[in-house]
Amino acid sequence: MTTSQADKTAAFRHLHEAGCFVLPNPWDAGSARYLEALGFRALASTSAGFAWSTGRRDYQLTLEAVLDHLSSLCTASDLPVSADFEGGFAIEPEGVFANVTRAIMTGVAGLSIEDRSAPGSDRPLLDLDLASERIRAARAAIDVHSKGAVLTARCEGYLVGQSDLEPTITRLCAYAEAGADCLYAPGLVRDEDIRAVVDAVAPHPVNVLAMDYTWTTKRLAELGVRWISLGGGLARKAYAEAMNAAKAWLDTGALDAIAATPPIPFPKVFG
Repeated sequence: MTTSQADKTAAFRHLHEAGCFVLPNPWDAGSARYLEALGFRALASTSAGFAWSTGRRDYQLTLEAVLDHLSSLCTASDLPVSADFEGGFAIEPEGVFANVTRAIMTGVAGLSIEDRSAPGSDRPLLDLDLASERIRAARAAIDVHSKGAVLTARCEGYLVGQSDLEPTITRLCAYAEAGADCLYAPGLVRDEDIRAVVDAVAPHPVNVLAMDYTWTTKRLAELGVRWISLGGGLARKAYAEAMNAAKAWLDTGALDAIAATPPIPFPKVFG
């Protein structure tokens, strides 16, 4: 690929300035290149999709594996790539600073840091003060080592069963104060909750995870959402379609179960 990291970062930051954009989540270099050929303007990694591709569950990947994966995505595509960087692969802010520094070196144009506690903790989310310090550490690493990479702060409350909007908004506002460029609370599904988050953190842009498949880009844009992502949705769909076809072939012996015509022939994308 020929586009510089600085140019990718500038393009990604420009997308956050106005309007609403959709950001698909490739799980490997091939899906990244194909999504670029389809006409998307930016990409984001998916920790779940990549984990599945290695035969693991989400949150079972090592830092080194994720860094190698991010490098492969950035090399495969001329589009900006935002990293699903989980919790920064560290609890203390110093570790987050060091690991975000390494993530920036892979070529990403942005990354997200979430506030989920370490496995085995009796509290699903990190203490707010610590979570905010981690965002400050990520911001400092980006400011030292990158020309404007977009920092997205994630509140995981809804994904860990804490479906209470007020503390989620409190956390997102704190993360904005700590230096996040974009705010993200995956798990929001009600229009009024999405609008409340958009209003609370304005003028910071808001990312929404597509959780309700009756939604449309137009509807979310009207709620003020800036960035719509699919998380592991595309990878889940790809596995579902492939494995349902494989099972149908196994069960019936009919090869038409695996017939498929992609929208762009593979030689045009991978040639």
